[in-house]
Amino acid sequence: MKWQGRRGSSNVRTSRGGGKMIGGGIGGIIIAGILWLVFGVNPMTALQTGQVITGGGTSTSTEPATGDDRDTQFVKVVLADTEEVWHQIFNEGGQMYQEPSLILFNGQVSSACGSATAATGPFYCPGDQTIYLDTSFFAEMRQNLGISGDQQGSGDIENQGRAGDFAQAYVISHEVGHHVQTLLGISQQVNEASRQVTRTQANKLSVLQELQADCFAGVWAQRNQQRVQFLEPGDIDEAINAASQIGDDRLARASGRAVTPDSFTHGTSQQRVQWFTRGLESGNVQSCDTFSGAL
Repeated sequence: MKWQGRRGSSNVRTSRGGGKMIGGGIGGIIIAGILWLVFGVNPMTALQTGQVITGGGTSTSTEPATGDDRDTQFVKVVLADTEEVWHQIFNEGGQMYQEPSLILFNGQVSSACGSATAATGPFYCPGDQTIYLDTSFFAEMRQNLGISGDQQGSGDIENQGRAGDFAQAYVISHEVGHHVQTLLGISQQVNEASRQVTRTQANKLSVLQELQADCFAGVWAQRNQQRVQFLEPGDIDEAINAASQIGDDRLARASGRAVTPDSFTHGTSQQRVQWFTRGLESGNVQSCDTFSGAL
């Protein structure tokens, strides 16, 4: 993926909050996935109650991310790319896009949705319209999901041992997709509907919301490709691999649990790949109606 040389977003900040790291990145997601499968806990509920578990109330301050390390610069560029694309899409619909913030944290962070640790994985909090990303996440993608760069075997030393850049960009753009849902009022409708139905039905609504965020990530990728021609051979495979690795069914099998669709909150590997691909092929948000009258 070509990303060097483009502007970086000014909305990326670094958390100065403390806290001992518990778990880590995708490895933690797998552990958390076990909890969701066993207890049926919605991920957002887990975040909102996380301050009880992690000792909520820890003060957290942020400052503009000034680090010159590769991952920080990469995050800035990807977030800036999402800003450019979603400004364009919203303008086409006669609306104004409000940019989200992105906070890089190490170990633990406090958000408007409660305290969270690296075990939570990347998440978007609608309460403060901010994406939270632990600095160890990309390393965890490599170690626990086997998502690596140089999938085409080019021998590029720069990419060897790294998670594929576009797989990382997919994760960020998925979280931005949740921000778009908040701006469009979709998240609020899902929350309201979820309070009026059974847990199983609420889980299904959560799946539809997550799949739509996957589709929005695909829309972003297609529109950004038109804008800056940033994709390289193998990039799409990287994102599809990432989507398939974090399906609820795959996480269940990885944890040794039975696959129970009623407990799913994010969708199967096949569904996640399907909806990301749909957005990628269409470049149109209208193709991302996963709900089809469900709300």
